Amino acid sequence: MKKIIIPLLCACSILLVLLNIDSLCNKIINLLNHPSFVKISLTNPYYKDYNYNFVSNTTDFTPYGKQDLLNIYYTVVNSKNENFTFYCPKVYQDCLTDINTISNDANLLTHLNNFVHPFNSFTSINTSISDSGEIALKINYMYSDAEIEKINTEIASILPDLLEEAENLQDTDQTDNFSLDYNKIKVVHDYIINNTKYDLDNNKENKSFNAYGALFNHLATCNGYTDLMAIFLTNMGYENIKVATTGNNNSEGHVWNAVKINDEWLHLDLTWDDPVSSDNKDYLYHKYFLINTEELITADSNITSNEHNFDYSIYPELKNS
Repeated sequence: MKKIIIPLLCACSILLVLLNIDSLCNKIINLLNHPSFVKISLTNPYYKDYNYNFVSNTTDFTPYGKQDLLNIYYTVVNSKNENFTFYCPKVYQDCLTDINTISNDANLLTHLNNFVHPFNSFTSINTSISDSGEIALKINYMYSDAEIEKINTEIASILPDLLEEAENLQDTDQTDNFSLDYNKIKVVHDYIINNTKYDLDNNKENKSFNAYGALFNHLATCNGYTDLMAIFLTNMGYENIKVATTGNNNSEGHVWNAVKINDEWLHLDLTWDDPVSSDNKDYLYHKYFLINTEELITADSNITSNEHNFDYSIYPELKNS
């Protein structure tokens, strides 16, 4: 019996190999020409070693699905690599289609930007596909090295006094509602608002769209408020992300901060706590300060705006916060 079974098994094995010879050859050629492990520089000091439901850091740069592609984009941006190349494996037949979908979806890329440190955020990602199947990413980042150095120097001179103020608030406040975390973030929130006005002209020369304009020109759009708050939060050791609603026919889009305190994600929106008033007076509110999602919805209940209607599939961490 063994004399019959063994030859049959061998014959079946050979037949399977012959039937799949093209697929096997393609895999071998692809592995030889395009290594599945691509090293990427993680030396950037603003690399965030956090994984989220929407995107995660990866060490495998051979994609087999759309989520793998998103993780590759995120890791490259998070590592601040200006140029990066990878390849689609033969078995991932929709790879190029999915890459075209991602690279042409400005809203999706905007959300991806919100999970990295502001200093690693980009103004554009250009994706090109060569005839050989090479996918090349060219990324233009928002902040120059000179701007980063100047912002860091200024924050380093400001933050110690703010933290001392928070410590003093903690000593004098006898209620249970004010934790040290609350006070630390509150003094920064108030400092930014007291030293910044909303840039109604949205003038690019003011750089109000990022932290530089908010910190040095004292003018900001929602992006400027949010970036500056995010940098302060990171410097204080708090995990944080930016949250965005993207523009449509009824809205221009909006962005604000979310911070993780004691394993709970809370919202803070400095733009809406620094309202533009008809009497030209400066106001400082805490209506959108360290509130959960239910409280965010409640805060919006008396106004006709959808600027906080974020996509729960992109920010699921905030869904039940």
